[in-house]
Amino acid sequence: MTKTLAIDTSTFVMGVAVTEGERTLGELMTNLKKNHSIRLMPAIKQLLEEVNITPQQLERIVVAEGPGSYTGVRIGVTTAKTLAWSLDIPLVGVSTLAVIAQGGYFFEGFVSPIIDARRGKVYTGLYKDGSPVSDDWARDRIILLEEWLETLARLDERVLFIGQDVKLHRAMIEAKLGEKAVFAPFSMHLPRPGELARLGQRLQPVPSIHSFVPNYHQLAEAEAKWRKAQK
Repeated sequence: MTKTLAIDTSTFVMGVAVTEGERTLGELMTNLKKNHSIRLMPAIKQLLEEVNITPQQLERIVVAEGPGSYTGVRIGVTTAKTLAWSLDIPLVGVSTLAVIAQGGYFFEGFVSPIIDARRGKVYTGLYKDGSPVSDDWARDRIILLEEWLETLARLDERVLFIGQDVKLHRAMIEAKLGEKAVFAPFSMHLPRPGELARLGQRLQPVPSIHSFVPNYHQLAEAEAKWRKAQK
């Protein structure tokens, strides 16, 4: 039974979990606007000690690869890469949106996880039964919310909106979709690190730890401005 450490710092939520096979040994989560870079390693150390597992016993590292906060995603990915390389164990990256969508696993309809991307845009995708919908238009992306809602309005089933940034856009969602829109209760909005670990157990490790990079779905604002200036 594979011992897995899962790490998520891609949003305000900092989550760490340790699993062994299909058993979650422990989870540690906070939802605070605090510096993940300072708190992450102590949280990992604390959780490993509580579940009585040493770093050398770990067999897989799973990390939320984004999208989300540029700095937060980078902190989690860098930490996961360092641990996987130093322990010489496989590394797996999982979409943050996929982790959020697991809160609606048993919803009878579609699930649209939402992370605010500012300027009327959101990071989102479409899921059903915990898995991404295979149609190309439904894949994880950054998109104008209004455009996304116009697409969802053509679906025949209800759509569950999930993620703590949903509250920022609820008025527009209700106006565009009416009764077709369903909103998850607040207790389901946060991405659970135990779900991240479960998803990561089913995916293939990255082929190269050193070349693995976060999936931002867009350039950071500073980098975008720099590239524009170079042109």
